[in-house]
Amino acid sequence: MLKLGFLRWSACRFSPFIIDHSSSSSGFCFSQEQTISFALRSQMGSFRTLSQSSSRLLFRQLFEKESYTYTYLLADSFHPDKPALLIDPVDKTVDRDLSLIRELGLKLLYAMNTHVHADHITGTGLIKGKVPDVKSVISKASGAKADVFIEPGDKITFGDLFLDVRATPGHTAGCVTYVTGDGPDQPQPRMAFTGDALLIRGCGRTDFQSGNSGQLYKSVHSQIFTLPKETLLYPGHDYKGFTVTTVGDEMLYNPRLSKDEETFISIMQNLNLAYPKMIDVALPANLVCGLQDLESKAN
Repeated sequence: MLKLGFLRWSACRFSPFIIDHSSSSSGFCFSQEQTISFALRSQMGSFRTLSQSSSRLLFRQLFEKESYTYTYLLADSFHPDKPALLIDPVDKTVDRDLSLIRELGLKLLYAMNTHVHADHITGTGLIKGKVPDVKSVISKASGAKADVFIEPGDKITFGDLFLDVRATPGHTAGCVTYVTGDGPDQPQPRMAFTGDALLIRGCGRTDFQSGNSGQLYKSVHSQIFTLPKETLLYPGHDYKGFTVTTVGDEMLYNPRLSKDEETFISIMQNLNLAYPKMIDVALPANLVCGLQDLESKAN
């Protein structure tokens, strides 16, 4: 089992997150000029806040308006170095993300992807160019380039906090979900960053990039729906202005994944979705950490 960094449990808690909405054209109802800071709450209802006993976990949720992508910043605010990681950074918002990290006094360790994206170019390569000590992270099964390749069961540590790696293929062959640690001194309730495997009241498509509907159904039900029902789920995208859901809610209300497997497969086979407009640019770029120009020059 791969362990990244030193692992030791200590007290932790959630702090309010930020969502950056720079344009009302995204369909979100927040002001286009301001960054909204608020405790765990969304238009789908209010969820129980994380443990109030400490404030170790610093958490920010960030939004990229063109691809409707969420990027997540997590850090151990009690550790002397304030080590941090980014999940699913986007190339167009790298400067914003790094500015926030500097402002908060954090030390970025990892720039991580949940899978090889087809709708935007990852920001990991650009981040590495600006912050050379940062390590890019992606699953070994993805077939992409990175500094660190993860597999199911690995733990990614940052300070005294950690994320568990769960394989959730089906949208792509290399999809993973990152789950906050299970322990009395880790964030409660737990948090899962599901990428495109599970969206709020939806899921990622399965008709390209070695997608498989049956595999996705099994992944979600065995690796995500087995988490405690109060676990907070943070998706890779949202197109309706929602920000967070729970395992319990998706088990009940997800119009696709609350069905039996046969019905789910039928739904996915009849979506008749358009060809992804960014795939021909994003896919080859993301296979080389988002740096397609540098890669072509090197060859």
